[in-house]
Amino acid sequence: MFRPNGGRFKIKTPTGYENFEGVQKKTVDVMWNITFTDNTNIRCSGKHAFLTHNGFTHAEKLSIGDEVSGKKIEKITSEVGKFEVYDPVGVDKHNTYYSVGVISHNTEFLGSSNTLINPGKIGQLMAAMEEPIAWDNDAAMWEMPIAGHTYCMTVDVSEGVESDYSAFQIIDVTSIPYKVVCRYMNRKIPPFTFPAIIVNYAKKYNDAFVLVEINTIGLQVADILHYELSYENLIKIEMKGKQGQQNTPGFKKKIAFGLKHNKQTKAIGCANFKTLVESDKLIIKDEVTIKEFTTFVLDKNTYKAEPGSNDDATMCLVNFGWLTSQKYFKENINNNIRKVLQEEQLNIMDSDVVPFGIIDNGIDDPFDDGRDANGDKWVTDRERIYVFDNIEWDTLTNKHRL
Repeated sequence: MFRPNGGRFKIKTPTGYENFEGVQKKTVDVMWNITFTDNTNIRCSGKHAFLTHNGFTHAEKLSIGDEVSGKKIEKITSEVGKFEVYDPVGVDKHNTYYSVGVISHNTEFLGSSNTLINPGKIGQLMAAMEEPIAWDNDAAMWEMPIAGHTYCMTVDVSEGVESDYSAFQIIDVTSIPYKVVCRYMNRKIPPFTFPAIIVNYAKKYNDAFVLVEINTIGLQVADILHYELSYENLIKIEMKGKQGQQNTPGFKKKIAFGLKHNKQTKAIGCANFKTLVESDKLIIKDEVTIKEFTTFVLDKNTYKAEPGSNDDATMCLVNFGWLTSQKYFKENINNNIRKVLQEEQLNIMDSDVVPFGIIDNGIDDPFDDGRDANGDKWVTDRERIYVFDNIEWDTLTNKHRL
């Protein structure tokens, strides 16, 4: 669980009091208790890193007699069980801070091992977060609509109570990497007024393709979009037996005006979303969305928000992950993420191949630099690579004298 600081407090560091992103709570199986010769002690997880004469070292690798920030360790014990630990996240400058007079480092406290997105990747995303360039009520925008670009909006609808949000994400799918350019979240908007907001922003972003999750109240939202507001770019889904739900052009009789999540669609969406983010094929700069990643964890074979947290912005992107696997979407958008990843992998493999050697055919003289009997070298304009001073142009041969 992550609690943002919001600039309210500062933390003591070797360079003075600095800002930090917030506090991360995790549950660990082993708690370490380290006692120093000055009778101070600290309790922490085994992965908590302390500054020693050998650099930053995890608590589980420390020994009696080691010095930590000039303080000598007198005793080390450990307990097995379930323990909650709290650590500051995103400390400014050097990511270090003081705890009980010793210098600690918080490199591994962005999410647990159960988060869908790798904690290390979450740390990279946090470092690259940017403020929106514009706000429009509850919509944050990182890019304004660009003429000729193609956009896709994925929608997650709440029950209209304050426990969760109605949300959508707008993604620029013109080229890879895709980019999240707008995010909307509102926990109080009634479901019957949400469709008008959706259409307003979808039209603003070049009549964006719209995918609505229709498990519960979302079905009502999708019906309003189609039957009452007649929005043409609503993504339609067909049920095809064992093949599951598939994106369709919409010419079938039995179609749905959105995606109904089940174990299969969510598993596909989560897997594709994870691949997009961790391979840098989906650019996200939104602090709210990235903070949700730290609490979007595995629970009984599925991913969802930890108790007390929200995953509405994240689920919009999971829906987008599912959509990118659909044949009709790839044909319509003319982007195939799997093909791009395969080509990148082939390029990596090619770069690892030992280069082919130089062959001497015994005819060409490797010591002949092309100069004539007078010591002048002649090259055509096409062959000239470097810019030289005092170049003489020969109008008869259309060559340069070097």
